[in-house]
Amino acid sequence: MEIRTILFVDDEESVLHSLKRGLMDEPYNLLFANSGKEALEILESEEVHVLVTDMRMPEMGGLELLRKVKEEYPYMIRLVLSGYAHIDIVLKAVNEGEIFRFIPKPWNLEEVKIILRQAIEFYDLYSERSMLLSVVEKLIEGNEPDQVNLQLIKKILSTRKNRQYQWEAETTTAGSEA
Repeated sequence: MEIRTILFVDDEESVLHSLKRGLMDEPYNLLFANSGKEALEILESEEVHVLVTDMRMPEMGGLELLRKVKEEYPYMIRLVLSGYAHIDIVLKAVNEGEIFRFIPKPWNLEEVKIILRQAIEFYDLYSERSMLLSVVEKLIEGNEPDQVNLQLIKKILSTRKNRQYQWEAETTTAGSEA
């Protein structure tokens, strides 16, 4: 399975360092940027699946970054991790940046891990849906999907089932510990 990439953007080096340390054992490729401008430069050369940004940063704020990312990379999942929770700004982030989740600072690391997993899962589901729609379109047009597509569909179905079983097991285990 392809490793997904998450880009964290925050002007506070200590926040990025904490995230890096707390998530180092997670199965993701982690990238870090100190500004919106640096994040956009990274996006030009790296395939990023999830963006996590602060809202209040000098030069380019999180909302401006979210707008640009939404326009240039519409399939990227966007999240906000910020201590700035003024309701007007949060609503703009939701409505204009179409964020997946807002995570308030200070954050709970275990909660952040769950949210990142959900964001990756959402990205994967959206990607798989697009691929499956293209196969269905071929069938409707009277074309046979190629063997690669059929093998990929089988792999996707197997992966989905395994993830569902894993998720159910983790949820059951977490529920019994409470």
